[in-house]
Amino acid sequence: MTKAKNSADRLIKKYPNRRLYDTQTSSYITLTDVKQLVLDNEEFTVVDAKNGDELTRSILLQIILEEESHGAPMFSSAALSQIIRYYGHAMQGMMGSYLEKNIQTFIDIQNKLAENSKGLYEGKPFSPEMWSQFMNVQGPMMQGMMSNYIEQSKNLFVQMQEQMQSQTKNMFGTFPFVNPPDQK
Repeated sequence: MTKAKNSADRLIKKYPNRRLYDTQTSSYITLTDVKQLVLDNEEFTVVDAKNGDELTRSILLQIILEEESHGAPMFSSAALSQIIRYYGHAMQGMMGSYLEKNIQTFIDIQNKLAENSKGLYEGKPFSPEMWSQFMNVQGPMMQGMMSNYIEQSKNLFVQMQEQMQSQTKNMFGTFPFVNPPDQK
């Protein structure tokens, strides 16, 4: 684990008894409180109170686990299985980057829709209830947009993979490797 990185972030210390202590408010907090910090776009760092190791990712994963356990999960078992299969795989770094960029694109689309919708409701941003109504009406269109985006993304990924294979063949094609005999 790494040490805490940014002293400007809100610091939360995790004690061996699993309690979380918010140094800004000088009080103990729960995972629900940490989730609220995330929802409020508050920057924070969670560190082990004993040795200073950074635990932010671990705490965020706990929050995701709780969210996935209750209500409507965001990830299917098949999607989680696919993600797990990429750990230790040569493409692990690329998969993480790919997921991050797609999530950022989705956020950008949502922000653009929110910005464009401000004029519709006296300059106020969409509330969660308004988003729900909007998605009920516009859901099929949004699904179509996302499907098109995913298809384009898939095509680009396949093209990139083909280019990498071609470059690898060109690069190693000059070496006099002996093909192994066919085993029967």
